[in-house]
Amino acid sequence: MKFIDEFRQRDVAKQLAGAIAQTVDPNRHYRLMEFCGGHTHAIFRYGVQDLMPANVEFIHGPGCPVCVLPTGRIDNAIQLVEQHDVILCTYADLIRVPGGGRQSLIKAKAAGGDIRMIYSTQDALNIARANPERQVVFFAIGFETTTPPTAVAIKQAAAEGLKNFSVFCNHVLTPAAMQAILDAPEPVQIDAFLGPSHVSSVIGSRPYETFAEYYGKPIVIAGFEPLDVMQSALMLIRQLNAGRHEVENEYSRAVTRDGNGKAQALVAEVFELRPEFEWRGLGLIPNSALRIKPQYAQFDAERRFAMPAIKASDVKGCECPAILRGAKKPQDCKLLGTVCTPENPMGSCMVSSEGACAAYWSYGRVRAG
Repeated sequence: MKFIDEFRQRDVAKQLAGAIAQTVDPNRHYRLMEFCGGHTHAIFRYGVQDLMPANVEFIHGPGCPVCVLPTGRIDNAIQLVEQHDVILCTYADLIRVPGGGRQSLIKAKAAGGDIRMIYSTQDALNIARANPERQVVFFAIGFETTTPPTAVAIKQAAAEGLKNFSVFCNHVLTPAAMQAILDAPEPVQIDAFLGPSHVSSVIGSRPYETFAEYYGKPIVIAGFEPLDVMQSALMLIRQLNAGRHEVENEYSRAVTRDGNGKAQALVAEVFELRPEFEWRGLGLIPNSALRIKPQYAQFDAERRFAMPAIKASDVKGCECPAILRGAKKPQDCKLLGTVCTPENPMGSCMVSSEGACAAYWSYGRVRAG
């Protein structure tokens, strides 16, 4: 298939591996943070890390929107179901994410809560149309990639006068998280970034230019396929060797410098910045998330149901927060592969299809002994 098969060719991978081996400086260590869960899974699914020299290390970042959602927001959603008897519509990844006290949406559903898995915002709208006597809440999560469809759903609900539909908004912003990692009191040592793929197709590569210049960190926007990741790693290594710190775009077949202007305008019409938002593993980050604008307040679940802020702790011993900020890797967690498995997840990194722990488990990097 075009844009897939040609980016998985074994012979080309061997050539890239050889070029990387010849390019690295044996006297330095290269720490490259991939800022996208899709990259993490590509690295382990296709054995990209095994093709790298020993002194090239991939560090896993907070590139999974399900993973970075704080525990308290899961508890908020459960309260909506239990206290307000809403129909809660959510994507599959969120169903099993542990909330406070090991509660989860799937357990709330088993207890009788009306929680429905959907595949798109249009599914949520259809459920609201089919149940006019019930309040329907769409549990919206995701980075800049999934925000435009939520904006479309809100505008459709407004145009139809759909009074029983609202959105629990948890859309977060990638550049703010990148800045939080670099500004952390005890920052993780990172030499360069593989920039996110789908996010950049919406926002473009321009927003990263300030980070590359101010922090002196090279950034390469990388595609999802194994050859994309390898080529991007080679581009970063060349920049580091030359002492450069620029934004380069390996994923030019989908990403431009200015991004998708129509999608950006749609998001700006419906959403505004939150003063701050909590990220699992990164804490409160200023201007790092979106909320629904006042003119669409009737479709804002947080306003409609007066949802309180909930502070809940992660499972004791779960290293997911440290993994998300790049301070640890999944194999550093004592729970991984023992009590923490996909069937019995202790943290969000094992639940999501983009989570680092799920990648390690799925591709044989960790198994219970």
